[in-house]
Amino acid sequence: MLDLNEKCGVFGVYGKGLDVSRLAFYGLFALQHRGQESSGIAVSDGSELDVYKDTGLVTHVYNERIIKSLRGHIAIGHNRYSTSEGTGLAHAQPIIVNHQLALAHNGNLPSVTALVNFLQDKGVQTQGYSDSELMAQAISWHLDSGKTLQEAVTAAFPLFTGAFCVVAMTKDTLVAFRDQYGIRPFAVGKLNGGYVFASETCALKLIGAEFLREVNPGELIVVNEEGLKPTQLVPATPKIDIFEFVYFSRPDSEINGKLVYDVRRNCGLALAKENPVQADIVVPVPETAIPVAIGYSEGTGIPFEMGLIKNRYVHRTFIEPDQHTRDLGVQMKLIPLANVLRGKRVVVMDDSIVRGTTSQKLVKSLFDAGAKEVHMIISSPPVMYPDFYGIDTPKQQKLIASHKTVEEIREYLGATSLYYLSLKGLIESTGLPEENFCTSCFTGEYPIDLKERAKEITKPIYGPQKVPVGKLF
Repeated sequence: MLDLNEKCGVFGVYGKGLDVSRLAFYGLFALQHRGQESSGIAVSDGSELDVYKDTGLVTHVYNERIIKSLRGHIAIGHNRYSTSEGTGLAHAQPIIVNHQLALAHNGNLPSVTALVNFLQDKGVQTQGYSDSELMAQAISWHLDSGKTLQEAVTAAFPLFTGAFCVVAMTKDTLVAFRDQYGIRPFAVGKLNGGYVFASETCALKLIGAEFLREVNPGELIVVNEEGLKPTQLVPATPKIDIFEFVYFSRPDSEINGKLVYDVRRNCGLALAKENPVQADIVVPVPETAIPVAIGYSEGTGIPFEMGLIKNRYVHRTFIEPDQHTRDLGVQMKLIPLANVLRGKRVVVMDDSIVRGTTSQKLVKSLFDAGAKEVHMIISSPPVMYPDFYGIDTPKQQKLIASHKTVEEIREYLGATSLYYLSLKGLIESTGLPEENFCTSCFTGEYPIDLKERAKEITKPIYGPQKVPVGKLF
């Protein structure tokens, strides 16, 4: 699945005696999958803030000279995927306000009306600011009024209507806070007497930090020379986005005590029960669907094969392709192995179908490589609703499942058959209670009020009940 992108990944570290800029670099490297547009690190040595950010991948943005120049005992870092606010450095993070505050945000505020009204009432410029920049401005205003960072975040928190995991810092204090629903994952760890925060636990593992727990939904954690101090700002109503298990998070990350790899493998086992097909080989779309395909192969007894090879070096590019290379589409990223596929009835496993254009090209490439049949099996329900909480989804009318039946999607893709994992099967694969999840992309049930943006949503003609289980077309 190549049509969705996570907007951001955040990282924070506090510890005297720690090489915080280097730790931030490695933490951001582990979180590269959450944003490939730009990267930035802000640091403080207790007296002043410094920041470096640029466009590109983590390994391209920083070098040894830059890392050594970012001195201090507090650091926050950010990887960004471009959004509607634009590309390039204009909206790269961490955001610095008045040389007193640095802030990095993962998530999205579907409504910023309360923030804009507050800032305009205080005479603060708001035009052209992203939701993250508005959050930083609100906290900075409270700092200007004499509040501590903890007090400033507490005062501004009610204005933040949406999904957010935030790390922020002044010259002597680091804070981390999360929306009351905990839509995006957020972990805290300990390292050599210091503390580390990261969007995913895989970043903690890479730097050798001990995972302590998740930042609770609605919680503010303050770290300074007095140690770590947690405060519950609002009651927690956990609603982690289930798409973190389906696609976004790395397989070696843990969310709510569950290893993402295990959940994806369980999805494959569930699909083997719900939708067994007669086929010769099971082929995953790398990388997300590999554990799913392993589970499906185990559940059905159909041999697992790596019939698609991913070009690891295809990343987001700033070079506009010409029409010929644009038409190459999926071939730039996925190379079918004809010797593996030729004459075979192929089950191809993927995590989701969004617009359908990428999947259509994929199915064609498999047939072109000699596949006899192509049975497409998806490890999530149909995506019928856009996301407003930090996933870069297209508008609803661009989501193929919002206006086509499963049979119509199959015809569009040119597949021999098409199956989706049921929502029940997906939730059971996590081993967590249904009420702990945000499933808005599949159900249209949004836990955080969309306010003025609710008008962008319509009920699709074909609902989830139209998804067949165990039926061949």
